[in-house]
Amino acid sequence: MKVLVLGAGICGLGTALLLARDGHEVTVIDRDVDPVPESLQAAWEHWDRKGVAQFRQPHNFMPGLREILESDLPDVQESLAAAGASKFDLLHPLPPALADKSPRPIDDKLWTLTARRPVGEWVFAKAVEAAPAVTVRRGVQVTQLLTGPSSVAGTPHVNGVRTADGDELRADLVVDATGRQSPADRWLRAAGARPPAEEQSDSGFTYYTRYFRGTQPQRRAPGLTPLGTMSLLTLPGDNATWSVTIFTATGDQPLKAIRHEDTWTNVVRACPLHAHWLDGEPISPVLPMSGIVDRYRRFVVDGSPVATGFVAVADAWACTNPSAGRGLTVGFKHAVALRDVLRDGRDDPRALVQAYDEVTESRIAPWYHAQIADDRARFADMEALREGREPVPPSDALATGIRSLRMAMAADADLFRAGLEYIATLTPLQEILQRPAVAEGIRAAREAMKGLPPFQFPGPNRTQLLALVA
Repeated sequence: MKVLVLGAGICGLGTALLLARDGHEVTVIDRDVDPVPESLQAAWEHWDRKGVAQFRQPHNFMPGLREILESDLPDVQESLAAAGASKFDLLHPLPPALADKSPRPIDDKLWTLTARRPVGEWVFAKAVEAAPAVTVRRGVQVTQLLTGPSSVAGTPHVNGVRTADGDELRADLVVDATGRQSPADRWLRAAGARPPAEEQSDSGFTYYTRYFRGTQPQRRAPGLTPLGTMSLLTLPGDNATWSVTIFTATGDQPLKAIRHEDTWTNVVRACPLHAHWLDGEPISPVLPMSGIVDRYRRFVVDGSPVATGFVAVADAWACTNPSAGRGLTVGFKHAVALRDVLRDGRDDPRALVQAYDEVTESRIAPWYHAQIADDRARFADMEALREGREPVPPSDALATGIRSLRMAMAADADLFRAGLEYIATLTPLQEILQRPAVAEGIRAAREAMKGLPPFQFPGPNRTQLLALVA
């Protein structure tokens, strides 16, 4: 099959590699002009990826992605290691409160190799450059979808794209991997398709990130730690680097001062379990980012595809607040799902799109729905604290399940691992919560904690935080 992949981000490049190694002829098109730098240091310092808004924001290669690389792209995993990717063990150090330190079978899965986004993308770009069945065309802007004879009455069949230079590139399948800024809706409307079903809203968060180099700090708190009206995200990078991110509610005007380096530093220093992450050489200014959109699209509406010959993968299909660090991993799981559907040999264009929709809904969409539930509950907490109200428990059943498991992780070694299994993007939360042992463990933990005040990580309260940013 001849495949066009639109977008040369990590998920687009990964999709191209997976499909090419399955025998497909793949062309990757990307609108950004800059070629792949010669070195990973140049990638970090000079690579200009205007089409990737979060290019220098934190990313994580979760254990779920490591499993895919080890099974399907082992040479890329080896190249990540050679490029200086850091080993990130989600399990260790175990929380001091857990008395049971004995190992479990899942422990061998709870680690990964991770890197800063520019370095990781450089590794994937080099792998694609060396792939004989993949052609990459950079500096090419797609302006519209081309259509051919329909296989379904009244439904356009996409068989290529037209570029800004007037070139027409034909293919058996067009894969949208253009990420969060995907113009798929506009392209499809212009091609005569019905609009996809879509949910969209601003996630409501603003991020302030800074990178450091030095001796890797030890984790003393979860990688993503809620602290009142802000949260802290700490992630290892590559080559002895790491990132620290403060994220806040976008509408929290006083906290916009965190964009200033001195204020940012003072806020992190006021967090006892995180202050030591400042003990390194800063290698970036504070990098702000806001306007992150939560979006979910479904390209089969009322049981029928809006178009055939066209599918969307990763963030071009659905995207959320990136603080959980699962975006790349979920995107790769989605790419594997597409590869598997094509392996099944569905020659009928309608059957292919419908099968891909079904596997997307069953295997990939649960990750999106869990993240949305968790984010909305967290945002509600931040808003309540900002307004001087006591946060109330979420009414959403999925958000309640997430919170219950997170609370119980500190009380039981097996529940701790169950929570990490979700965080590591190995198993969807919905499946974990259905396990009888997990449900019983959560029930026992809630009973044991009944009457106790809710646990809070040490850090500045709202009054202290406002004083720090004043």
